Amino acid sequence: MNILKQAKAVGIAAVLAVLAGCAGQVNESAGPSKVESDAERAAREARQAEFLKSQEEAKAASLAAAAAEQLRKDAMAADTLFFFEFDRSDLKQEALDDLDAHAKYLSADRAAKVRLEGHADERGTRAYNLALGERRANAVARYLVIQGVNRSQIETVSYGEERPLSLSRDDNGWSRNRRVELIYQ
Repeated sequence: MNILKQAKAVGIAAVLAVLAGCAGQVNESAGPSKVESDAERAAREARQAEFLKSQEEAKAASLAAAAAEQLRKDAMAADTLFFFEFDRSDLKQEALDDLDAHAKYLSADRAAKVRLEGHADERGTRAYNLALGERRANAVARYLVIQGVNRSQIETVSYGEERPLSLSRDDNGWSRNRRVELIYQ
């Protein structure tokens, strides 16, 4: 039993010696880190600024994509048939809102292209109706260009009386055939 007491006393003494030796040392890993130099701080701040800039650019690109998608949806929802009075090629007031939606989309997406097909009713000569259909298509094209669409995005063609919407030979049928069709390509 005496040996156990001695072993216990030696163990306690050893633990106390270790603790006494550690009491004078500073634990470097638990203390504050080394002081950051000006160059390191500047580099860290530059990295943070670059990260924030990239986040802002990504956010702006996302907003731009959402806006472009909304313009596309608005254009696809807008009417694509624009009707004209007898022997006239001037745009009606009710066509302008739909044409504005198409113009905004085409201005935003320079890769988008449209074909404007001019039509006339069957009254008049074939040559006259072809020319009238062309004037109508060009009237729509001019309006789109004025609204900011690049002319190279627009193709115009006249079919005159050759492609009627309505085969009725009355005022209602003829009014449906006096039109420009806007077709995305």
